[in-house]
Amino acid sequence: MKQLRMGVVIGSFALLIVLALSAFLILRYRRWSYKKVMYEVNEAGFIEDVSLRAFTYCQLEVATNGFVEQLGRGSFGTVFKGALSNGQRKIAVKRLEKVAAEGDLEFRKEMRSIGRTHHRNLVQLLGYCHDGPNRLLVYEYMSNGTLSDYLSKSQIKPNWEERIKISLNIAIGILYLHEECETQIIHCDLNPNNILIDEQGCAKIADFALAKLLMPDHSRTLTGIRGTRGYVAPEWHKNLPITVKADVYSFGVVFLVIICCRRSIDVNAPEEEAILVNWVYDCFKANEVSKLVPEEVDQQCLERMIRIGLWCIEEDPAARLSIKKVVQMLEGTVEIPEPPCAQSSFQH
Repeated sequence: MKQLRMGVVIGSFALLIVLALSAFLILRYRRWSYKKVMYEVNEAGFIEDVSLRAFTYCQLEVATNGFVEQLGRGSFGTVFKGALSNGQRKIAVKRLEKVAAEGDLEFRKEMRSIGRTHHRNLVQLLGYCHDGPNRLLVYEYMSNGTLSDYLSKSQIKPNWEERIKISLNIAIGILYLHEECETQIIHCDLNPNNILIDEQGCAKIADFALAKLLMPDHSRTLTGIRGTRGYVAPEWHKNLPITVKADVYSFGVVFLVIICCRRSIDVNAPEEEAILVNWVYDCFKANEVSKLVPEEVDQQCLERMIRIGLWCIEEDPAARLSIKKVVQMLEGTVEIPEPPCAQSSFQH
């Protein structure tokens, strides 16, 4: 009887080993098969990030009520307001115009890349449409619109603390693109119209999905000049390599626009104040930075912020701050040295 029980125990134990080994082999085979299929599909250029939803053109036409309500127009196309889930979730749909001729594989590659790019200071891409000649991007809706509108059209302008917070939001978003996301990205067109503000007043960077990726073996982009007048780094005009420092320059101009709460180029301002970066430099040299911000603010804090801005818009890219250093300065964790003596004009 004892021997019978021992036989049953040994047999049961052996059966468990066989079952466990079989399960392990089956699981391993399934994983191998899955990876093989994913690799083959990905090589063919048809795999998308699972977090992105693919829409048909008809679906987005319905979601936007026939592309009726226009939210804005940017470098790549027009943005329309829409809604999903029976109006429960608001969306912004960008109908691309200048990249319509882009190849299918290149477009899908861009979508896969941006599908892996998530940060609290980047506007979230929810999906896209790749339907015949139609190329559309579906983003989260930002209730406070663009930074440009937020600064100039709001009845109540953001106070000093809010301006610093918005600037830090943008700098942290750029830091993610430059140093922390899977593939380093140069935005190439940072300006107040592609920085959006959510209902909590948090700033998020848009249009980075369409920026050229900075590959490890490329020190510059291969396209012509990109960017918006007044925010373009001088190296674009000098046929110099385009690096992440081009974004730092653009951020510097955006930062000064936020701090001074005005446009970078104001044709209605007196001649000496029309170009913001020139006026900031002149005021800093004359020790009159208080002219730049009419309301009551801490003058030492204002001067520190102007120093950061001047470091960012240095003519020589090598002399500009890294965006990481900008974040540290805005957070108050490192000192802000006196900016180098710049040229008397920032005309580009």
